[in-house]
Amino acid sequence: MMRSKVLKVGITIAGGLWLAVSGARAEESIIVQSTTSTQNSGLYKHLLPIFRNKTGIKVNVVAVGTGQAIKNARNCDGDVLLVHAKQAEEKFVKDGYGVKRTDLMYNDFIVVGPPSDPARVAGIKDAPAAFRKISDARALFASRGDNSGTHKKEKRLWGASGVDPRSASGKWYRETGSGMGATLNTGVGMGAYVMTDRATWISFRNKGDFRILVEGDDDLFNQYGVILVNPEKCPSVNQAAGQAFIDWLVGEDGQKAIGNYKLGGKQLFFPNANKGQS
Repeated sequence: MMRSKVLKVGITIAGGLWLAVSGARAEESIIVQSTTSTQNSGLYKHLLPIFRNKTGIKVNVVAVGTGQAIKNARNCDGDVLLVHAKQAEEKFVKDGYGVKRTDLMYNDFIVVGPPSDPARVAGIKDAPAAFRKISDARALFASRGDNSGTHKKEKRLWGASGVDPRSASGKWYRETGSGMGATLNTGVGMGAYVMTDRATWISFRNKGDFRILVEGDDDLFNQYGVILVNPEKCPSVNQAAGQAFIDWLVGEDGQKAIGNYKLGGKQLFFPNANKGQS
């Protein structure tokens, strides 16, 4: 009788373990290759629990610079790409690695710096002109230098200014090769100007006495896009779950959740899905 009870308990425990393991295996999950700003800003901590509660799908985020995120997605290391470098995103789709690119949300870039403002750029609404003044003053400028979406935008603004800062690399132009938060820390530490997305700046805690000096130029517009990685190129893509995440993000509920995300009463991202896409 005792052996029979032990056997039944053993079967029950084993059955429970099997159910637990099979349940874990059955859980839907996807990998999102993402830019760092969406992660550092806390947006995913706000969005992903809402999406998981609605669908049961777990979203794992790999937050790197846009260039690295696109490279990872090209290597089939993800199901969804969410970044902010439209030309590079469109090329990703054109090359067959993405199914479709859709505008998701936007904010803007800003230039922050010390209150001493050695290049006298405060209040300038022409970003290339501000960059020229920084170059003329040989004032310290900390660049991400990592081929991220922010770095790509920064390089375009330097190009529009007529200045090639690479000739001053290691002098007044300092390339960190790091993410936005680390680059801001470096900039604050050395008293250097930094171009950052506004969301990261709002959520950044080590501002010191730095302030926003340049903002409001249309050239500082910062658009984010979302793309499903093409399952024809990458058979490992969880197409159904990845598309479900995109559909939710660009749909009414996701767009509302993005717009509702605020820190200190400030909205970090502005939803604009389906208002422009390619």
